[in-house]
Amino acid sequence: MRTAALGPEQRADALARMAETELDVLVVGGGIVGAGTALDAVTRGLSTGIVEARDWASGTSSRSSKLIHGGLRYLEMLDFALVREALKERGLLLERLAPHLVKPVPFLYPLQHRGWERLYAGTGVAMYDVMSVSSGHGRGLPRHRHLSRRHALQVAPALKKGALVGALQYYDAQVDDARFVATLVRTAAEYGARAANRARVVGFLREGERVVGARIEDLEQGGEYEVRARQVVNATGVWTDDTQGLIAERGQFHVRASKGIHLVVPKDRINSTTGLILRTEKSVLFVIPWGRHWIIGTTDTGWDLDKAHPAASSADIDYLLDHVNTVLAVPLTRDDVEGVYAGLRPLLAGESEATSKLSREHTVAHPVPGLVVVAGGKYTTYRVMAKDAVDEAVHGLDHRVAECVTEEVRLAGAEGYAALWNGRARLAQRAGLHVARVEHLLGRYGSMTEEVLDLIAKEPALREPLPAADDYLKAEVVYACTHEGARHLDDVLTRRTRISIETFDRGARSARECAELMAPVLGWDSGQVDREVEHYQKRVEAERESQLQPDDQTADAARLGAPDIVPV
Repeated sequence: MRTAALGPEQRADALARMAETELDVLVVGGGIVGAGTALDAVTRGLSTGIVEARDWASGTSSRSSKLIHGGLRYLEMLDFALVREALKERGLLLERLAPHLVKPVPFLYPLQHRGWERLYAGTGVAMYDVMSVSSGHGRGLPRHRHLSRRHALQVAPALKKGALVGALQYYDAQVDDARFVATLVRTAAEYGARAANRARVVGFLREGERVVGARIEDLEQGGEYEVRARQVVNATGVWTDDTQGLIAERGQFHVRASKGIHLVVPKDRINSTTGLILRTEKSVLFVIPWGRHWIIGTTDTGWDLDKAHPAASSADIDYLLDHVNTVLAVPLTRDDVEGVYAGLRPLLAGESEATSKLSREHTVAHPVPGLVVVAGGKYTTYRVMAKDAVDEAVHGLDHRVAECVTEEVRLAGAEGYAALWNGRARLAQRAGLHVARVEHLLGRYGSMTEEVLDLIAKEPALREPLPAADDYLKAEVVYACTHEGARHLDDVLTRRTRISIETFDRGARSARECAELMAPVLGWDSGQVDREVEHYQKRVEAERESQLQPDDQTADAARLGAPDIVPV
């Protein structure tokens, strides 16, 4: 099957075609739920469009803990249904849907009390494994194991000897969240969905009470399109209430934003062969392996300031460092932090004042004819949310629609991945790359790696790594624009790659070189290259400044010192 590209021409064509004929379903929002909804709808045979005001996954879906997990702590809350559902989805992604993107990751849970804690925590982890296997899709992960203190310190020498009396080790899975969303959108496009980022819904079309489409502003080329659709799905996450407000109708539920921040530190700062999961007074703290780095997170605090650019304050960073240092023999300092990112969870508003107590369940509603709203949930269960949203939309269509098939639909790059992985040495030799480079590419693109290598074959200079971010090849920057919908420098440095959080300079030294690689594909002149670089540098400066501020209000004000390059 051919692989769809999301280059500049395809984007322009998608907007024009969406405006030409009435769609069955128009999805508003290009995060994980919106992308999943577009794939669900188009694979049922429905004519489908998806639009996103900024970049794919530019909100919550690029700023998560990057875990695909059942939610071990929800067992403690007795939310067995949510855990069982998430474990099934985890297994599907690992085994069938996206084995190139979703990978197993081990975690060590240090025990601090003798006797009862091992029994209590061990029972929970055993249930986790049993529920995984019983889902029918969990046999690929190793089972949990009990470790003595001595064995635990061999696995994770970074731990203080006095920080544990023993440990449990279990497995979950992880993913590059932004890359996964971009791949979902491409998969939907392969099946015929029309997809356009930097395309903002500015109003809904109405016929009486019924919503019959949306007015969409092209933030890149200018102009406005009227896109008619039999059903519109609002999948805008923390912006759900704002989008709902465009129809001047009161929503059936409200969404609250909970801020979570993460730190990124180099791999050599924590001597461990496994991730860690630690208890805090409010929730849990993860130390997650991430290539040549560790991700440490997260926090869980209410946020009612700017939704587009949630800011991490100095207090947030200190909170994570203080908690992780309680178990580390060599404590981390601010100087160890390469990157910081902050994201907002969309939680269904309830009676609880504490966001950590609000539901991770999702809800689907049909507030007015022609408009479906889906909100809440977890990244891991995006496919279930998408199915429920399309099921609800189908009720408003006047013809029979097929059942959901996304349990069987492999994401772009999955087909043929295993064979290419097995032959990676030959692939590396043919491409003139070290086998480690090919493994890196296969873990990001799967079988689409051959498309990246085609770029290198045509332009051998793209075989070289970026000097200031040598995990990535120059070809990946070009490919982000030709195939993955990147429109601006920020898109490449923060989402198509993770240079913005994986280097101490936050991507500043790579900015100009990346912009010059992007320019021929996107038609930029030297003035636009300069603007892109200047904007990115200001973004980095504003984020650094915000991370020195004592609280959310001052951090937010500092971060807003760098406006978006495309105003929204």
